[in-house]
This record gives sequence, C-alpha cells and structure tokens, in this order.
Amino acid sequence: QVQLVESGGGLVQTGGSLRLSCAVSGRTFSLNTKGWFRQAPGKEREFVAVINWSGVSTFYADSVKGRFTISRDNAKNTVYLQMNSLKPEDTAVYYCALDPGPLYGSSWSPTYWGQGTQVTVSS
Repeated sequence: QVQLVESGGGLVQTGGSLRLSCAVSGRTFSLNTKGWFRQAPGKEREFVAVINWSGVSTFYADSVKGRFTISRDNAKNTVYLQMNSLKPEDTAVYYCALDPGPLYGSSWSPTYWGQGTQVTVSS
C-alpha cells in the first residue's frame, strides 16, 4: 500500500508564492518517478511537472515553465513544488502522483495519487 499526502495549498494573491509538499509512505520503489498534476473547476486534470528518481531530469507544462520548480528529497520520500509568480489561472486542486518505475522522456503514467490540495490565486 502506498499513500501520498499533499500539503501546502492555500489562498494567495496574484504574484505570490506557495510551496507544495507531498509525503509518500508505505511500499517504496527505488527508481520511482514523482510529479504533480492539477485540475481546475470544469476542466480535465492536466500535467504540471515531473521529476525522475535522482532529481536530474525534470519536465514542466509550458504554462508553468520558469515559474514552478519541482524537487525531491529521497531521504524524506517527499516531493515538492515551488510555485512562484502565481496567476489566477493556476487556481486548481493540485495532485501529487507516483509511478513506481523510472522516467523515460516527458511521458509517464502515474499509478498512485494523493487526495489533492487546493490552491487559489486571487486577482
């Protein structure tokens, strides 16, 4: 059993910053891939960022490049999403996700998901 628990969401003004965290517990996978998705009201869930097991490879959605940074601490089994220069269109529920296998390119299929954390950016 694998559990992912997100934290760090909240309400912030346009231009502000938030840092999301996702703590993973349960079964461990040595080469796992971690990442973030988001879902805005009335829209489909979309990819935000992904990071490979070593932290060397990262990929971002075009909409967040240059503003968001994904990182991970394998000792803590945690993945982070630093979000800067936030915009109202970043408002969404943000989900942490994990793929037990390695990352090949920018395409991946998560197996495990967190419950999500709400991020609201006011204009």
